[in-house]
Amino acid sequence: MSHRPKPRPGRIILLHGASSSGKSTLARVLQSTLDEPFWHISIDHLRDSGVLPSARIAQGDFRWSEMRASFFDGFHRSLAAYASAGNNLIVEHILDTAGWLDDLVTLLAPFEVFFVGLHCPLPELVRREQARGDRRIGSAEQDHKTIHRGQRYDLELQSDQDVAENVARLITAWRARSSASIFSSLAARQPDPGPS
Repeated sequence: MSHRPKPRPGRIILLHGASSSGKSTLARVLQSTLDEPFWHISIDHLRDSGVLPSARIAQGDFRWSEMRASFFDGFHRSLAAYASAGNNLIVEHILDTAGWLDDLVTLLAPFEVFFVGLHCPLPELVRREQARGDRRIGSAEQDHKTIHRGQRYDLELQSDQDVAENVARLITAWRARSSASIFSSLAARQPDPGPS
């Protein structure tokens, strides 16, 4: 059994934006600029690493629609596990499913979470999606219409701005952050589950 001192909880920078909005580019530059080590975590990393049986899903052996809820529940829980072990995280996400934000607010309540909204004009989103060739055409437009609606952030950025300027703005705002973050205020409003 390890007698390592309990680590300081990790801090989390959560980047929320439509598919093809530039989250990965922002995250990579941010990771290379911050003066502390941060993991860069995304669903794409899991998919591209071969974690999922993607070939068998594609050929119809398994149905993604039946796997999706468990996959994302595991992903969300893993973020809390990484942070509780003392790892700082830059997380990319698209909160396109009802309940996901509430789940994350609950799971990440013990940690500092800096919630960043990344916006991109629709014509640029469509252009990027078509140029990439690895996304279902139309998903970026659907995200653009829905995922930021009614959402509040600790910081909002425009991805058609220079990425270095966005990173500088983000780091400045992150260093000036207070305990009254969006996630902490959302956690305070959640009902007390009471005794289990």
